[in-house]
Amino acid sequence: MFSKLAYTIFEQSIKDYHVYDNVDQPVNNPYPKDQIEHLLYFKNWIDTVQWHFEDIIRDPNIDPVAALTLKRRIDASNQERTDMVEYIDSYFLQKYAGVVVKPSAKINSESPAWTIDRLSILALKIYHMNEEANRPEASQDHRDKCQVKLNVLLEQRSDLSTAIDDLLTDIENGDKFMKVYKQMKMYNDDDLNPVLYQNKK
Repeated sequence: MFSKLAYTIFEQSIKDYHVYDNVDQPVNNPYPKDQIEHLLYFKNWIDTVQWHFEDIIRDPNIDPVAALTLKRRIDASNQERTDMVEYIDSYFLQKYAGVVVKPSAKINSESPAWTIDRLSILALKIYHMNEEANRPEASQDHRDKCQVKLNVLLEQRSDLSTAIDDLLTDIENGDKFMKVYKQMKMYNDDDLNPVLYQNKK
């Protein structure tokens, strides 16, 4: 099942990141660039780095100048994340290009890659909630509450994985069809963000 493949790669990416646990460490993607595994690994690596960006910027003692620099990095990471989702959807569009779509076929509210994006984020939530549920210096009450949350996340993983695999099966069988819309983010575009294009005058 595709969801199992994706989740295994997400776990590997998260584990690899935490060897050094440094947002500035370079990605060492172990998969060839022409494989979907390469995209999945890189997608989760971006998510993992951004997860830690979000932790760092919430430091109440962060230097304001450093915070602004980090905010710029978060913006760039968000754009990169969106780009990777679109690359993954391109893979599926090509894979299912020859499928004969049934007249009764319906469109899904999310494309396959955006559901996989949710699975990538969920893998990070599970990893870090598991850390909290087993943090030795934390109180037993804290660990117990985190274990309850972890159990919910694990159930969510099961449900989301099933939904992803069902969606891909439906597309493969012609029961659903893919239609991908570009995100068309405006805030990074010099011609669409009023603050940016007014400063160009």
